[in-house]
Amino acid sequence: MALKTTLEQLEEVQAAITAVMSGQDVSIDGKRLSRANLGELSKREEILLARYRSEQGIGGPVLSRGLKARE
Repeated sequence: MALKTTLEQLEEVQAAITAVMSGQDVSIDGKRLSRANLGELSKREEILLARYRSEQGIGGPVLSRGLKARE
């Protein structure tokens, strides 16, 4: 089985978040089904977004260049 790229994983997480937002819980004949936990999906999305940005070389930390601040 091939490993999925960060972008593919990010797209899956975002699709799951969309599914959660359109119907978190379903009950049929007294049985309850939860699609996913929105809080956990949001955390996973942030991790994947950070990883994707890092892989793409965008959104890195801002570093001080040693300039003195104005007073």
